[in-house]
Amino acid sequence: MKKLLALSAFTVFATAGAQTLNTQPFELGLTGGYASGLSGEVFVHAPFIAGPFGVKAGVAFTRAADAINDESDLGAGPFSGYKQAGATESGSHLVVSLDGTYSLGEVAPGLDATLYAGGRYGMFRATEDYGSGLNTTYTSNAFGIGAGLMASYPLSGNISLVGDLGVDHFFDATISSNTNAANGPRSDTFAPGDPSYASIDNRFVRPGTNFKARVGFKFIF
Repeated sequence: MKKLLALSAFTVFATAGAQTLNTQPFELGLTGGYASGLSGEVFVHAPFIAGPFGVKAGVAFTRAADAINDESDLGAGPFSGYKQAGATESGSHLVVSLDGTYSLGEVAPGLDATLYAGGRYGMFRATEDYGSGLNTTYTSNAFGIGAGLMASYPLSGNISLVGDLGVDHFFDATISSNTNAANGPRSDTFAPGDPSYASIDNRFVRPGTNFKARVGFKFIF
């Protein structure tokens, strides 16, 4: 009898907990726009974990608009001169974010707004390519912080239009370079404070303070 009562009580509490969890909205979003280049982000958001406070996690990918500083010079002339001779550049940013959110509620008819702030982890990459297998790739992973504002407007059913304006800041971090040259491959590492760090830091374009603007859709479950 005691086991039956205990099992019944557990079932009641489990059912109540599941119903409570199911009443909390869950959002899945996809946005695109600009953040130092053409950028897109996928995010998940649990908006009302404790009153107006929630949690949002996201992954953003950006195709860098500028990967190598044209005016940078590592001792053999600025990169712009190599570009005129046919060299190319490319780069990407992959940023993982975790934010706390605060719902401002309906700030205009049908328009909801949410503030967010939290941590960032950015994985940055840039390549200068001279053709014939000659190239140098720079990589750096850096921690950062960010904040912003999301606004959403319902379209139909559980689909809403969402806009995101924000700013991220990334701190200095170690830079690695891998070079394929005529005399063979070479790898180097440059930490903040190293004598050569400033010149490599100037050549490898990646976000310091980064403004972003994206628009897209979110689905509410």
